[in-house]
Amino acid sequence: MRQRTLGTQGLAVSELGYGAMGLTMAYGPGDEPEGVAALQRAHDLGVTFFDTAELYGYGTGSNEILVGAAVKGFRDEVVLATKFGFDLSTRPAPGTPIGLNSRPDNIRRVADASLRHLGTDHIDVLYQHRVDPGVPIEDVAGTVKELIDAGKVKYFGLSEAGPETIRRAHAVQPVSVLQTEYSLFERDAEQLFPTLDELGIGFVAYSPLGRGFITGAAKPADQYDETDIRNIDPRWQPGNFEKNVEAVDRLTRLAAGKGSTVAQLALAWLLTRGEHIVPIPGTRSRARMEENIGAADVVLSEADLAAVDEILPHGGFGARYQEASLPTWI
Repeated sequence: MRQRTLGTQGLAVSELGYGAMGLTMAYGPGDEPEGVAALQRAHDLGVTFFDTAELYGYGTGSNEILVGAAVKGFRDEVVLATKFGFDLSTRPAPGTPIGLNSRPDNIRRVADASLRHLGTDHIDVLYQHRVDPGVPIEDVAGTVKELIDAGKVKYFGLSEAGPETIRRAHAVQPVSVLQTEYSLFERDAEQLFPTLDELGIGFVAYSPLGRGFITGAAKPADQYDETDIRNIDPRWQPGNFEKNVEAVDRLTRLAAGKGSTVAQLALAWLLTRGEHIVPIPGTRSRARMEENIGAADVVLSEADLAAVDEILPHGGFGARYQEASLPTWI
């Protein structure tokens, strides 16, 4: 697995990472042993970048604990990223938005809890999960700087942040990486790239397979478990769903002509977007993990890229979140 460098502070990771959110939330009931096996298979195949968050365990640490246990035998060989920024002091009722909390005291508390849950003496990348309008970003960056100076954290990251926030944070503590959704279905993040290029900041693409839609296995929304976010994802709703299926069918035919799967085509496309970009697909399946890693060997020609743009010139059909919970780039 080839390596890529994110930012100018020395953060080097495999060109494909692993997103662990789905091990414990968002995609219905899971098989934790199989998920851990998939994560460990990723490491066997050269993945060195593993992404988790406090939120993914709803404040219990369950996701971080699972990831920490899975990588225990090779912790020194990998980069662990986690996140702070939500108010998880009480678990909200289903469907109720979770509040934000990036106050310095909460950042310190979450960082210490993450160290315990992950079973490590340092966090490689600590992200602010969402921008908190109630806390100046300078205070957030300054607190992470304190954690870096103390040796608890190595690199600072932001998630779903806009140019103004990125610049203000970077002036206090250099930002190594920004994480935002980016895929063939979701292209809006491209407007952030000039700022990242100017400041020398890397980019991590989450949901690089459109929450599983760009795998050829998408089903209508009402066929998923009631706890699965795809029940309410606008891209799965009638009208959008059929258009997205048609687009994925066309992409699948394009991929087949290259001897690859549609998921591999989608990940390979992301790798062509710039050397500063690392996708972090997640899966609970070892077979899917092996398929995803195969994307690193898929070479796309200019003609292939033009064909992709013809099929999806502006992304998929339907917003990536319900309107009420859309992240706002500040």
